[in-house]
Amino acid sequence: MIQSRDSPLEARRRFARYTVVSTYRLSYDDRITDSCMSDIFNTQLTFADLGLSPAVLSGVNKAGFVHPTIVQARLIPMALAGRDIIGQSKTGTGKTAAFGLPLLHLLSESDHFGALVLVPTRELAIQVAHEIRELGRFTSLKDVAVYGGQKMSLQINKLQKRPNIIVGTPGRVMDMHQRGFLPYDQVKVAILDEVDRMLDIGFRDDIRKILGTMKHPHQTIFVSATISAEIEKLAHQYLRNPERLTLTESKSLTVSQVTQRYFPIQPWDKNRLLVHLLTHEEPALTLVFCRTKHTVDALTDYLNRHKIDAHSMHGDMYQGKRNRVMQKLRDGELSVLVASDLAARGLDVDDITHVINYDLPEDPENYVHRIGRTARTGKDGIAWSFVTPDQGDLLTAIEMLTNVEIPIEQFKDFQPGPVPADVAIQRERAAARAEQVRVEQSRVAAPPPALVGDRDQGKFPGGLVPSARPSRSMGGRLRSRRR
Repeated sequence: MIQSRDSPLEARRRFARYTVVSTYRLSYDDRITDSCMSDIFNTQLTFADLGLSPAVLSGVNKAGFVHPTIVQARLIPMALAGRDIIGQSKTGTGKTAAFGLPLLHLLSESDHFGALVLVPTRELAIQVAHEIRELGRFTSLKDVAVYGGQKMSLQINKLQKRPNIIVGTPGRVMDMHQRGFLPYDQVKVAILDEVDRMLDIGFRDDIRKILGTMKHPHQTIFVSATISAEIEKLAHQYLRNPERLTLTESKSLTVSQVTQRYFPIQPWDKNRLLVHLLTHEEPALTLVFCRTKHTVDALTDYLNRHKIDAHSMHGDMYQGKRNRVMQKLRDGELSVLVASDLAARGLDVDDITHVINYDLPEDPENYVHRIGRTARTGKDGIAWSFVTPDQGDLLTAIEMLTNVEIPIEQFKDFQPGPVPADVAIQRERAAARAEQVRVEQSRVAAPPPALVGDRDQGKFPGGLVPSARPSRSMGGRLRSRRR
């Protein structure tokens, strides 16, 4: 087992200390720590104190919400007042409901195409639309999710019914607008969720085109876990005197309920370590992140061969298959999901207990969004990272960004595998090259040969070294045969 860690039984008991029924519903009693509550929830307020309409509050109550999270308590009143907002809050603190509830309050049934919510991924579009639909079940508002990978005819049929709220990815939203099915001139509220992620994956021009086309007055809200200088510039261009909401008072971008550790490991031992972890620790629901789609598929096959029921998710999968995997995840029918960074922003599932960074992300900010898939809304979570010998600088960059020192962890009973033959050959060649360089450098830096009297045996015939100019010279008067 792992040093200084609970046993699997104790871990399961620890995760069972509270009951989570839906995204933000918890049973509030002495089994939840004060630090957990103060870090996520504002227990001095209820949703009724925020000024929401009775129909919206009925949806909140039906969902079992009791107290708003801190970001909800701060952002909802600003949004209800009609202010433009740029909001930063830690991942997993309830930003979707923070902008979704004001939309449901501000719009009426006659506000067709009244709200546009832009998100970076298909999965997040589906999730956000589903959550808004659940919260607005007692209102007369209709929502539609538009995204690539699904037949356009299905989405066009829904748009022709003139829904109130559109949740979509930028590319498909622009496509529907150009075809005349999604007008921008009726939008009252525009929401950009996970703004930094949309910029990272190349939606800069799309965002500018969409926001730049909305010439009429409207409310605009940016929300994200991280705010870069480019986002600030974008906000300055398209938002009107925005309220700046920054909720990272603890100076850390990751919630305190996430226990973070890293394992030093050689690249060829990653698969063995992952199997060891999954079979010895028995985490309830694990999300494993890889850098590339090829690694996702190869690792999933490896786990399945070792009798671990793992499923994969990445951008090259057909949308139907991705939807089926997501449904299994939400229904609790799978225990291990291996994913690319596509899922870092596209998953909003409460019961993920462990996030494993099989590959550290190249961008340290992606680390924040990856581990934010666990410890959602007050629950505990564990984030483990595999760190190879050449990734020390990357780990340090992650620690500097999150302002958290990540402790080292090691398995007592994990036995590393033998060095692969190709790696051994590469090491031998590298050692030979290093020896050759050392020899060459030693020759260049070798001391001069020893002198015998005034004769240097290493120079000139006979070792005689000239000490003055010759008594006679041609003085440049030598004639050649050339004319």
